[in-house]
Amino acid sequence: SHVMSEYGRMTDTERDQIDQDAQVFMRTCADAIHQLRTEAHKGVQSAQVKEHRTAVLDFIEDYLKRVCKLYSEQRAIRVKRVIDKKRL
Repeated sequence: SHVMSEYGRMTDTERDQIDQDAQVFMRTCADAIHQLRTEAHKGVQSAQVKEHRTAVLDFIEDYLKRVCKLYSEQRAIRVKRVIDKKRL
């Protein structure tokens, strides 16, 4: 309940800033994964190591996609609430 009361006191400007920061962070993570993927196989001779690195990067990328989806769902709820408030 303490956490909820903290969020209840946030201004729309603070929420917008968090949204903007979250989007930048997710983009940065996606770029970092892409960069890791391009560098993962440089100088690696073993097929097993290549396969392992690919699997790890696939897992990380999938996790980021799930986080982005959850963020989008939460953002949609916030936007819906704002629209509902304006209708009232």
